[in-house]
Amino acid sequence: MDEISFLNGGSFHRYSLFGTKILVHGSTGAIWQLDDTCWRLLAGEDLSSESSGEALAELAAICEEARAAEARFAQQAALFASKLETGPMYVKSLCLNVAHDCNLRCRYCFAGKGAFGGERGLMSGRVGKAALDLLLQLSGPRKNCEVDFFGGEPLLNWELVKELTVYGRENAAKLGKKIKFTLTTNGLLLDSEKMDFINREQLGLILSIDGRPEIHDRMRPTAGGGGSHRAVLAKLKEAVARKTDDNWWVRGTYTGYNLDFTQDVKYLAEAGFANISLEPVVTDQDYRLREEELPLIEREYERLASYYLQRRREDRPFSFFHFNFDLAKGPCLAKRLLGCGAGHAYLAVSPKGDLYPCHQFVGQSAYRVGTVFSGVERPEMSEKFRAAHILKKEKCRLCWAQLYCSGGCHANALAKNGDLLLPDQLGCRIEKKRLECAIVIHVLTGGRAQIPV
Repeated sequence: MDEISFLNGGSFHRYSLFGTKILVHGSTGAIWQLDDTCWRLLAGEDLSSESSGEALAELAAICEEARAAEARFAQQAALFASKLETGPMYVKSLCLNVAHDCNLRCRYCFAGKGAFGGERGLMSGRVGKAALDLLLQLSGPRKNCEVDFFGGEPLLNWELVKELTVYGRENAAKLGKKIKFTLTTNGLLLDSEKMDFINREQLGLILSIDGRPEIHDRMRPTAGGGGSHRAVLAKLKEAVARKTDDNWWVRGTYTGYNLDFTQDVKYLAEAGFANISLEPVVTDQDYRLREEELPLIEREYERLASYYLQRRREDRPFSFFHFNFDLAKGPCLAKRLLGCGAGHAYLAVSPKGDLYPCHQFVGQSAYRVGTVFSGVERPEMSEKFRAAHILKKEKCRLCWAQLYCSGGCHANALAKNGDLLLPDQLGCRIEKKRLECAIVIHVLTGGRAQIPV
């Protein structure tokens, strides 16, 4: 029974959802769908039927695959880790905070309702162009770069958004590069002229809405304190109807006030939005998510997965960001080890031109790494972030989700634990449940359980 002991140990994770039985190997990211007999054998049942012999042979084959993949992945991971920590750093993405001001006053906003804890203000063309010049310089041999126009509310600085889009494309082309632009907005200032430009220049859109009117209005009031839902919903519907490609998402945040967040996803899906993301709030306020609420949150994700599958059966599918799962076309090993690349591959820029590891650090002087005019002045900070990959995180080493989660959010780890190498455990639990749902959905909708390529 060495096979059973092996498959019940290490970073293996076995679970059942909607009658589908799954085994995940965290050390390699490998996934197998189990039949009932294999499941019962792994659960410790003493089976003596003929089918148990076949099941044991199948489990032995899984063991052989897992051990071979484990050895291969360990060698690749060690090689990648060495390169990641000693090789040159190339910046791929910028978050341009073109506006530290907003026309909403969202209660959970990490940006301090738009001002990031400082003065309200807009980015100048001089700063924005210097930021794009720096991106093209620091991207090195990378051919494809990314820029997100962010805030506050970036549409408050619309003329600069247009100017930088044209400037970035032209200067990237001169170097044989491309920049993919995205705009994150609450949508209130969108109109025909802006949508024409967005379509012409193929900007991606992240559109903020929290779901049901009472939920949205409670957390996303206007500057005057009134509700914003009715106006936001109308603007977002119009924007999506006018969008000429599928490069958009509506994105909401759920809090301790709406742990029945499946209802908010339903609301958005029934309103006609086909690309939906809903994120857990990160805060220490009274509407925070609590450890004791995790069982409720996990069950809610299962309800959401059930609704997601129901809509597919009804031929009314929609995309939910955290249920998107593709083993064949997933991220490369380097991406799985590093995650978002905050601090080294990804930087945020304040309106005054200061550089930070990501948008959640903007305004925190301890994490300022340089300026768009001088470049990275504190390479040791960037090195620290680059070295915070999953092979360095003790809690990740034997976690079944490590190669799908990449160690979680650096900002959350620092906020909750004061340590880049100590992931936020509440966030980990939520991510694991989303992954469990996503894997089963992948299998039930025709995807194969397999060892990632």
